[in-house]
Amino acid sequence: MLTADEVFEKLQAAALASTDEDERPLQIDYQAMKKKVNLALGGRKVAHLYINAGLPHGYEDQGRFNAVALTSGNVAFDMVIGDDYFRYDIFSLKDLEKIQIQYGVWKDEGGVGVSGDKLKAQEKPFVSLTITHGEESHLLVSLDDPEREGALLEIVGAISAARHPE
Repeated sequence: MLTADEVFEKLQAAALASTDEDERPLQIDYQAMKKKVNLALGGRKVAHLYINAGLPHGYEDQGRFNAVALTSGNVAFDMVIGDDYFRYDIFSLKDLEKIQIQYGVWKDEGGVGVSGDKLKAQEKPFVSLTITHGEESHLLVSLDDPEREGALLEIVGAISAARHPE
C-alpha cells in the first residue's frame, strides 16, 4: 500500500524521466503538485499505481503523462500531469461500464533526428487498457517494455477482481 506522499514521489520521478533529450524539461511546481496529490488522495491507501511513460498523441493536450491509482477501497484516480497542468478524475470501479485490453503493434514512422539524420521506422509491441464509465474513457498504454506490461496487467487483474469476485 502506498501513501499519498509515496504516490507523489513516484509521479515526480516519472515527470523527471518523461522528458526526451529533444524536449524542454517539464515546468512543474512540485510542491504545488504534492499538495494536489495529497488533497486528491487524502488518507486513502493506494493498492495499485500505474504510470504511463507518455500519453498517446491527442489524448490530452495539456498533459505529458498520466497515472491511475487504485485504492484499497476500489476507487480509481486518473491523474494527468503536464506543464502547469494537473487534472484528476475520481470514479468507483463498480461504475465502470467497459474494460478493454488490447494487444497490438505501434508503428513508429521514424522521422528526422536532432542532427538531421533520418530515423528508421520501428514497430513496437504494446498492451493498452481502456476503462470507460459514462462518457469518460481512461487510457493506459504499456509500450515496448515487458516490465510495464506486467504492471499494467496487474492493474487489469485488480480491476477484474474488484468488479467480478468469484
